[in-house]
Amino acid sequence: MGSAPPRGHARPVDLTPYRDFMVDLARESGDLIRTFYGNPQLAVETKSDLSPVTLADRGAEELMRDRIRQNFPQHGVIGEEFGSDKTDADFVWVLDPIDGTKSFITGVPLFATLIALLHEGQPVLGAIHQPVLSQLLIGDNLSATLNDRPVRCRATTRIEESTLLTSDPLNPAKYRDGARFDALARRARLVRTWGDAYGYLLVATGWADICLDPIMNSWDIAALIPVVRGAGGMITDWQGNAPYPAESTIGSATPELHAQVLAALN
Repeated sequence: MGSAPPRGHARPVDLTPYRDFMVDLARESGDLIRTFYGNPQLAVETKSDLSPVTLADRGAEELMRDRIRQNFPQHGVIGEEFGSDKTDADFVWVLDPIDGTKSFITGVPLFATLIALLHEGQPVLGAIHQPVLSQLLIGDNLSATLNDRPVRCRATTRIEESTLLTSDPLNPAKYRDGARFDALARRARLVRTWGDAYGYLLVATGWADICLDPIMNSWDIAALIPVVRGAGGMITDWQGNAPYPAESTIGSATPELHAQVLAALN
């Protein structure tokens, strides 16, 4: 993945050392997360936004933040569990230690660790790591690899031929236009809730065609962008605007399919 001009940046950035470090972060945090996975005795707390959190979430983020401080003390960090630090730095790491904690606490391996690197405010590297299935997907806006093997989105161009994923089928009606989402879902060939970060992994690796979420945080989104783009897909917010910063996400396998999804939802 060497030197490449990421989208929206005039200056080339050598991403190689950051990619190698991202792999280390994913593997070390994954080792920790696996020690908690599938434990029915794992304590689950409820945060102020009513989302669940565990020792695995907090421990994995602490581990990654410590490694970043040791290796790149001048870099900033944004994390779901422990907030933001040095967000005005040229390079900022964005961490979601367990994206899909609801799956994690119910023994479902459709969660993932999300790690992104921002350069001048935009994602230039992203990782989606599923530690139980040993799947590490990394993208740099120009290419994407799953366990070092190049991957591409499917060539699907019609909603009627698509596999459509979303994390929670109740959220479109809660946060957007539920009737339009339902009409879109009825057109798709297959609809499933294999969502959270894992849904975008499936889109980027050619197993699904659309993954969309009507409500998102920055740590949910940042890593997805270099991955989906690197696999040849399209990613925007719900209205077709820039995907970062944003509060919603649609990832599609092809530009043609993405345009149809946007038209259906808006």
